[in-house]
Amino acid sequence: MCPGLFASGHNVLLPQPQQVRYGSGRLSLDGLAVAGGNAAEDKFTAARLTAGLALRGGRPGARTIRLIRTGPVDALPRDNEPAGPNSREAYHIRVSTSGAEVRAASSAGLFYGAETVLQLVEGDGTGASLPAVEIDDWPSMAYRGVMFDKSHGALPTEEAVKRQIDFLAQWKGNQYYFYSEVSIELKGYPLLAQGGRYTREQVRRIIAYARERHVDVVPCLEFFGHLHDVFRVERYARLSVSPHGGDLNPRNEEMLRMLEDWVGQMAALFPSSWLHMGLDEPWELERGGSAATGVEPGKLYLEQLTRMSAMVRKHGKRPMFWADITSGARVFDKYPELMAKLPAGLIPVPWRYGDEKDYTAMLEPFQKAGIPTVIGTGITAWDTILPDYHVTFGNIDGFVRDGRRFGAIGILNTEWSDDAQILYRTTQPGIAYGAAAAWQSEPMDRAAFFRNYSALVYRGADAEPVAKALEALDDGEQSIKAALGSESMFRIWDEALAPSFLARARSHVEDLRNARLKAEEAEELLAGAATRYPELASVMIGARLLDYAGMKFIYAAEIAEGYEKLKTSADRTDLSFWLRNASRNHSRAADLMDEIGELREIYRERWDAEYTPYRRATALARFDAELEYWRKFQARVWEFGRTFRQGGNWPALESFGR
Repeated sequence: MCPGLFASGHNVLLPQPQQVRYGSGRLSLDGLAVAGGNAAEDKFTAARLTAGLALRGGRPGARTIRLIRTGPVDALPRDNEPAGPNSREAYHIRVSTSGAEVRAASSAGLFYGAETVLQLVEGDGTGASLPAVEIDDWPSMAYRGVMFDKSHGALPTEEAVKRQIDFLAQWKGNQYYFYSEVSIELKGYPLLAQGGRYTREQVRRIIAYARERHVDVVPCLEFFGHLHDVFRVERYARLSVSPHGGDLNPRNEEMLRMLEDWVGQMAALFPSSWLHMGLDEPWELERGGSAATGVEPGKLYLEQLTRMSAMVRKHGKRPMFWADITSGARVFDKYPELMAKLPAGLIPVPWRYGDEKDYTAMLEPFQKAGIPTVIGTGITAWDTILPDYHVTFGNIDGFVRDGRRFGAIGILNTEWSDDAQILYRTTQPGIAYGAAAAWQSEPMDRAAFFRNYSALVYRGADAEPVAKALEALDDGEQSIKAALGSESMFRIWDEALAPSFLARARSHVEDLRNARLKAEEAEELLAGAATRYPELASVMIGARLLDYAGMKFIYAAEIAEGYEKLKTSADRTDLSFWLRNASRNHSRAADLMDEIGELREIYRERWDAEYTPYRRATALARFDAELEYWRKFQARVWEFGRTFRQGGNWPALESFGR
């Protein structure tokens, strides 16, 4: 069977529709027009479908694809949104040899049906056509969101945010969580996040763009912890639990007045019916909170949760919060009595990002309390050179499975940027996977996902090599993780010749070698497609960084081996041999300097294609320090060779790079 095809010989569809019945015959795209829909939302869908068909060779003519909306526009998910065959988002497709129709109760249903029509197209140019088919489809989860972190790392440009929303909508996602600690302009607070925030007008444009694509932009804020960007400003430092800390003091009256103001400003800016309050990982709650306020930590947390919920409710929004249960600060594990005291109407988001066998402990307590949840999954890419899809797909599969068992109403698939170096475009398969998994009722075909995904995104000759490259890079990330640890993006900058890192590298040479081989395999496979698809240019950067990490630590192990042999040698020519291979032209040090210097420049190009300049210098400083490390190594080895005398002192190897 060809990549990306059902056993029937037709395209794989993602998400997998609930009911598909293929007939005989085909409907040619040549001479096929899109018709129907008077509302602006329907016209947008018609134009998008027309443009998509034209890319495959379609030309308008006498036959039509009719868009038929049977109910109100109803563009965005509401509070208490139902899923299932009678949902607002359900749609019906019928394709025959004479024409086609997409029928739905709302503009959102028409939009999703049109996206499926584009996936149905087989062939290109004059031979492009749609198979005769009937499809009945609907979401199995009402809320299918993704969250992009805009506070821990880089600040995506407005255009990049719009691309993220467009991509999410393609896979039938309907919520975009706009994560901001203080990354959105707040009137009256000009000192906060200077250079690292969106204007209110930018946010309004993003919301309007998302609405056209039937995506609700949900404010995802922080009203307890994770507020260091506030307290780093001296004017506000005294409002935190500890000086220049991260947790606010919930008993400070000035702080509470600020929160009231912030909630009002954000509630007015975002039309969404939901508002995410954050409240996760209040790490200073127990270390400093009680001492600062004289209140028992569990009681203090409930007090803040209740207060913020009331503020949000006052503005007509439904409050959400991160529920630290078996994760984060484990607030609900430490204070189980909280479960019975939660304010009415809250939506907890129990979150867990590992590939676990069972997520019952995070979900069952809320179900027993009669509280609906949205599950918090994660695209594991915040500390890694490349996304770890072994973990990501396992996390989504398991959490969605158990979420269904315990009545979860949706998914919030998170994208964090803790290492402040991630290029978000590399994570697109994880966005698609999470949205599709929450729409369809059947489990995702994890083993075939890269193949099926690539067949839909990179049609034609690019599809198969891209799929193989993604598989190779995921395997390579597993190898580098085995060699260096789970935080591979941090480990890549470690001091390679320091004894502890060197010892680990020497015991994992085969893992490092496999990481390099997998990275190089992917580089070969992506060489053509990366020039045509911007996101693959970012993936190529990840492949080269993975290759560099393997090279660096393999070289370090080889340098150490040569240096140890040299200590026992009485032959002066051995010194010359070691110096030449370690530090001259076409040496290990020169290779590393060449590669990291070039990577710095192309990484900057990809950063500028996706992000604003905010924190760019911080990210590039790591490349600069790495280059300087090997330049120092080279210079000090040269000096050692010039001054060494037999019987002299042998400096510690790590001193050459310092």
